[in-house]
Amino acid sequence: MTTGAAVAPGRGSGVAAVAACDTITLVDISAKTDYAIRALAMLAEVQTTGGGALSAETLAARQDLPRKFLEAILADLRRGGIVVSTRGAYGGYALARDAGDISLGAVFRVVSGPLAEVRGVRPQDVRYEGAAAHLPTVWVAVRASLRRVLDEVSLADLVAGDLPDHVRHLADDPDAWANR
Repeated sequence: MTTGAAVAPGRGSGVAAVAACDTITLVDISAKTDYAIRALAMLAEVQTTGGGALSAETLAARQDLPRKFLEAILADLRRGGIVVSTRGAYGGYALARDAGDISLGAVFRVVSGPLAEVRGVRPQDVRYEGAAAHLPTVWVAVRASLRRVLDEVSLADLVAGDLPDHVRHLADDPDAWANR
């Protein structure tokens, strides 16, 4: 997906970017972020049905995820207050709060850090001279666009397929699905 997102490559960010001469050419959602949201979607689904905790093994098997990597992600999510863990024969992981109160943006930030950075610096802190003086405004707008989608979609929205109208509108544009 081509965009002007400003994210430093190789910094463990949930949205990684490839920079060429300080121009950002790609936004890529990391496996860590994808796996986290897929596992949390399952926990949200279980929460809506009144089910209990799910083991890392069950989550990994149902979503075809590498178990050891998922266990590390779940530990990050536990430390970040997104999930709680229970030990024992019926133990496993459950959401720490209602699925409607957990945004995808919150998950991104817990497992991968800020949504957008420019060479490791927050977009509002970047300064350029001359012809590129207004570029930080574009980077801030890109971050705002990411926030508008990720912070306004909850795990409950995702599981129910009840996405906000503005998110559906973006995805309904046939051009959104085309590679450039």
